[in-house]
Amino acid sequence: MELVETPKLQQQKKQQHFHVLVVDDSVIDRKLLERLLRDSSCKVTFMESGDKALKYLGLLDDIDNDSSTSSQPLPLQDGIKVNLIMTDYCMPGMNGYDLLKRIKGSSWKDVPVVIMSSENVPSRISR
Repeated sequence: MELVETPKLQQQKKQQHFHVLVVDDSVIDRKLLERLLRDSSCKVTFMESGDKALKYLGLLDDIDNDSSTSSQPLPLQDGIKVNLIMTDYCMPGMNGYDLLKRIKGSSWKDVPVVIMSSENVPSRISR
């Protein structure tokens, strides 16, 4: 007996392959984005710092072990695919713009990056 996938099921499977990496130090913002993105059937991976995101992407070998807990382990896998990176601008350590520069100077340069900020700073928006 062969199972036949309906067009709706095929679309759902396609959407689940869209992988978003969210980088934000705020637990509240990560939870909000989790709800929005998972409701859209996206696979979502959360990191609370730029350094941990770089490690996840294979762009950083060693990071300092800090006392903060990760919302997810750092499972660097061969063949990892990320379709979109969303990052907060203002984070301790590496800010979102510095993360963007590191990503765009790497093999991940073709992945779109969205930088978010709750602060209305025109010079930052222009940059």
